[in-house]
Amino acid sequence: MDELNIAVAQFQPKDGDKAYNLKVIENLTRKAKSRGADVISFHEMSITAYTFTKDLNYDQIVDLAELIPAGESVQKLIKISEETDIAILAGLVEKENNEVYNTYVCVNQGKVVAKFRKLHPFINKYMSAGNKYEVFDIKGWKCGILICYDNNVIENVRATTLLGAELIFAPHVTGCTPSAMPGRDYVDNKFWQNREIDPVSLRLEFDGPKGRGWLMRWLPARAYDNGVYYAFTNPIGYDGEHLKNGNSMILDPFGEVLTEIKSFEDEISIAKIIKSKIPLAGGFRYMNARRPDLYRNIIGKEHTSKFKPTWISEK
Repeated sequence: MDELNIAVAQFQPKDGDKAYNLKVIENLTRKAKSRGADVISFHEMSITAYTFTKDLNYDQIVDLAELIPAGESVQKLIKISEETDIAILAGLVEKENNEVYNTYVCVNQGKVVAKFRKLHPFINKYMSAGNKYEVFDIKGWKCGILICYDNNVIENVRATTLLGAELIFAPHVTGCTPSAMPGRDYVDNKFWQNREIDPVSLRLEFDGPKGRGWLMRWLPARAYDNGVYYAFTNPIGYDGEHLKNGNSMILDPFGEVLTEIKSFEDEISIAKIIKSKIPLAGGFRYMNARRPDLYRNIIGKEHTSKFKPTWISEK
């Protein structure tokens, strides 16, 4: 099908409370279905919550993790998807043998149709890194997944697009943390606590360089340079000890924002994406103009991967 109605969601999760988080996921999925969505995407580790896992030991993180697809949480997602006739993408902690992963799944038509393990995990030292890209089908659309930090490594986005992705789901838990970039930092709790009586001050914090301002430096570029649609999701409110700005949004292959959530509540937003727009985008033409003979050996040169955000380094 040439058109697809995508919903992006955001909500404030509860640490380790899978039942609560899955109930919110169910409610927002039903809301998206009632508004005509074909698919809904939630944030990184939305079933378990994310930031609090940085302090878990091996036994605790294994206890939080589940098998896929046999685990209770994924089976619940499948049931919700079957009842609503909508594809659902959500994140959790996966275990396989003695390894644990930050994993994002897509369930549709009674089964898991995609499973992607974060390529650059750092929140917990016991999490292993994924080692492959994932491209799969939703109603005739080729889709990819890159989790949070994975999107900051531009080669990951180009590789996923070259594998055929027309739409990239980008689940995050990001924003409002310190960085070397001017203006980046935490958002003071007082703004969140006063959000009902003074929403403007909180919106200015969330939309400034600490939150949306940082996103808009790179997120539109990923969509534009690769000529793909982007579905970005992020929690709103507290994930663990960190206040997050939400701003879940859908971008088109021109890097334009089609829809964005500006609510401070658990919410969704929907946009219709159109496949015929992709070959009109600059990024589509640029990919066809590539000359890999010039840089194949440069880009593929041996390299030791080092990645750790500033707020982790400070601990």
